[in-house]
Amino acid sequence: MNATATAPPPREVGGDRPPLRILVVDDLRDAADSLAFLLQLVGHETCAAYDGPTALRAAASFRPDVALLDISLPGMDGYEVARRLRGTARLVAVSGFGHEEHRRRCLEVGFDSLLLKPLYLDELREVLAALRGVSP
Repeated sequence: MNATATAPPPREVGGDRPPLRILVVDDLRDAADSLAFLLQLVGHETCAAYDGPTALRAAASFRPDVALLDISLPGMDGYEVARRLRGTARLVAVSGFGHEEHRRRCLEVGFDSLLLKPLYLDELREVLAALRGVSP
């Protein structure tokens, strides 16, 4: 399997909020690994995958709370990965496409949120806090 899990995170998430288990999926390995590392630095446990089938296998063993899914994946796109993960994790689309049709399709397949690339840490933290029902 091409997924990479990171070591347990340092505790910076804050307060009584436990770290999230976050699956990061992007076919650009550097992007996936960098985002996973950044999330680990702020206190979350992460696993990175680089394609749809690997993401599904990783999700089965890692059991993420949240999956950050790039939409433009080779073979199996992020929409299909989201359909298959729906109900097992909160889903965040990560994409360079922000037009209305794309946003509508993200909602239809069950994404909880859409973040546009490039990602900004403050915006990502807000989305993650909202997904767990806590103010950032």
